[in-house]
Amino acid sequence: MSGTTVVALANQKGGVGKSTTAVNLAASLALAGHRILLIDLDPQGNATSGLGVERGSIETSIYDVLLKESSLEDAVEPTSVRNLFVVPATIDLAGAEIELVSVLSRETRLKTAIGSTGDEYDFVFIDCPPSLGLLTVNALTAADEVIIPIQCEYYALEGLSQLLRNIQLVTGSLNPELKVGGVVLTMYDGRTKLSKDVAQQVRDYFGEVAYKTVIPRSVRLSEAPSYGEPIEAFDPMSRGAIAYRHLGREFLERHTAEE
Repeated sequence: MSGTTVVALANQKGGVGKSTTAVNLAASLALAGHRILLIDLDPQGNATSGLGVERGSIETSIYDVLLKESSLEDAVEPTSVRNLFVVPATIDLAGAEIELVSVLSRETRLKTAIGSTGDEYDFVFIDCPPSLGLLTVNALTAADEVIIPIQCEYYALEGLSQLLRNIQLVTGSLNPELKVGGVVLTMYDGRTKLSKDVAQQVRDYFGEVAYKTVIPRSVRLSEAPSYGEPIEAFDPMSRGAIAYRHLGREFLERHTAEE
C-alpha cells in the first residue's frame, strides 16, 4: 500500500456511534499490523478519553495544531494499542470554530498539518464533531474519503441530505478527490423490525457504499471507553469486538481492491 489514506468519520447528528467507530476501526487496523493515526477533532474528546489519554496530561492538542502553528507530530500521543497513535482534543477546541473564521487558509489548516507527516502512517482517521462547521470542513478538505456512521433508529436518515450536500460543496470547491467511502450501520438490534427496516432503507439508498458489516447495540461497547480501551483490548470476544474486526477486514478489502 503506497501513501497515507485519510478517512474522515462524519455525521452531524450526535450519538450515532461515530467516536466508537473511529476508535475501534482504528484499533482493529492497528492490531492487524497497520500504522494508524487517529485525530480527535471533536471538542467532546470522546476518542481521546476512549483511548486512555488523560486530559490533564495533554501538552499539545489538535487545537494547538490548527490555531497555534504547532506541528502535528508534536501533538501525537501513543496509546496502549501497538501501532495506534492519537492526536488528542481538549475543551479549547470548542472555541476553534469561531477562532478559525478570521484565520488565513482556514479550511486547509488540517490538510497542511497532515501533509507534513509524509507517509509515516498507513491510515489517518479523523473523528469529526457532530456539526457541519469549520472543523468538519477542515476534515473533509483533508480527507480522501468519508465514512458515515448511521444508527439503526428513527430519523436515522434525517439530516443526511444536508451532510451529503456539504460533502458535494467541499468536493466542488476545496477537495475534488473526496468521495463517500462507506456507510456503517451502528446500534443494530436484529430482534427489532425497526433496525431491519432502517438497514434496508440505508442499503436501498447507498447500495454498495454501505458496509455489509453491521455494528450491534452492545453494553460492552458502551463500557469500554470508561476504561480507556478500545473494545478489542477490553473484551476481544464480545459481539462488538468481533463486529469491528469484520469491519476492519472489509475496510482493508475495499482499499486493496482499489489499488
